[in-house]
Amino acid sequence: MIKNTLTGKQKSFLRSMGMTMDPIVNIGKEGVTPTVVTAAQEAIKKRELIKVRVLQNCFEEPRDAIETLADRSNANLVQVIGRNGLLFHRNFDKPKIELPK
Repeated sequence: MIKNTLTGKQKSFLRSMGMTMDPIVNIGKEGVTPTVVTAAQEAIKKRELIKVRVLQNCFEEPRDAIETLADRSNANLVQVIGRNGLLFHRNFDKPKIELPK
């Protein structure tokens, strides 16, 4: 999937799924480190949609940190609300989420 190719309907669908999710990846005081990127990539490969939280002790702005993580993990940024964000990347080998057209 090419980044940022989600339609409004697809983003809305993914946001509704993300409402009930707990954050899987936390960005701490070190910011977006290679370890965080690796953890995000592995989680996205298994789940396709993950929730990310920027902790209070992170010196970066929450939106900037989440956008950086989305860039480095090759994922679509679906939503950022406060310190939480949703990242999505289609797993073509074993798709788990069926997106609306």
